[in-house]
Amino acid sequence: MAMADVTVRGAGIFGLSIAWACARHGARVAVVDPHGPGAGASGGVVGALAPHVPENWNAKKAFQFDSLMMAEAFWTDVAMTGGVSPGYARTGRLQPVADSAALDLARARGREAQTLWQGAATWQVISAGEALGWAPVSPTGWLIRDTLTARLHPARAVAALTAALQARGCEVVPEAPDRGAVVWATGAAGLAELSQAFGRNLGMGIKGQAAVLDAALPADAPQLFADGVHVVPHADGKVAIGSTTEREYDDPASTDARLDDVLAAARAAVPALAEAPVIARWAGLRPRARSRAPVLGPWPRREGHFVANGGFKIGFGMAPKVAQVMARLVLGNHDEIPEDFRLESCL
Repeated sequence: MAMADVTVRGAGIFGLSIAWACARHGARVAVVDPHGPGAGASGGVVGALAPHVPENWNAKKAFQFDSLMMAEAFWTDVAMTGGVSPGYARTGRLQPVADSAALDLARARGREAQTLWQGAATWQVISAGEALGWAPVSPTGWLIRDTLTARLHPARAVAALTAALQARGCEVVPEAPDRGAVVWATGAAGLAELSQAFGRNLGMGIKGQAAVLDAALPADAPQLFADGVHVVPHADGKVAIGSTTEREYDDPASTDARLDDVLAAARAAVPALAEAPVIARWAGLRPRARSRAPVLGPWPRREGHFVANGGFKIGFGMAPKVAQVMARLVLGNHDEIPEDFRLESCL
């Protein structure tokens, strides 16, 4: 049987992951991005693979759960093939419990998780003392601990996927003509193009700012989420802090006082970070679809063209499952895309 040709336009997390899944199915794949791998939001620093709360279950939450459960095997395969570590580990997460009502809700969600997470992970309430010092401040003395949350280093994950694709003989290049099926995974710029093509707002780029602190934490330290801020320890002992959510901005790539506010909130919520120096600052645009869900599927009235976009804040967590369903659609016309994710649902 002849191999299929696939051109993926966009070398962010969705584009590279879809290319990887297509290559593993035997396709000849070229990834094309004039700016290079991870030039947009996927070249960031935070890398929190955090689940939605286990309640009010829907297709988006189920899809994300499946993807998070696929992640370890996905990233292990990538690392073994290309020889580059993405920094993946399922280290869990701690969150403070604000008051008695939040405590009741947290315990109810723990009961829901027993069913919705299928026994594969837990959501439970623990005392702050059980966290052994690495924890956010909790007004009640209670914390939520889940074991589903994972982390990776975004820029290194992009490098790992690029290396794995090249090891399989796939091209990752700045320019190339379309060949075979074409997948458009072009981030914020792609959402603008879709909006123009269909004459309505289908999404936009949302600026985020993040930072890296030198805190010398163990590689297996859990993530923290407090006061709306992600605190993500990475394998190198550094800690990523993020991020802002900015719909209006002058320069998408600059950092400013808004990041200083995020850092202040992180230091207030996590006393262990009070003296940790900032060693890197990052800013970029993340693609947020109008539906707030990923936008996947055929590009209407463009035969052989497909869209994979809108991974706002959850792109890395969704990537293994997005790659699977898009590869099956592109290569075998096997459609498993949830209705809420379809481009047509946004029109």
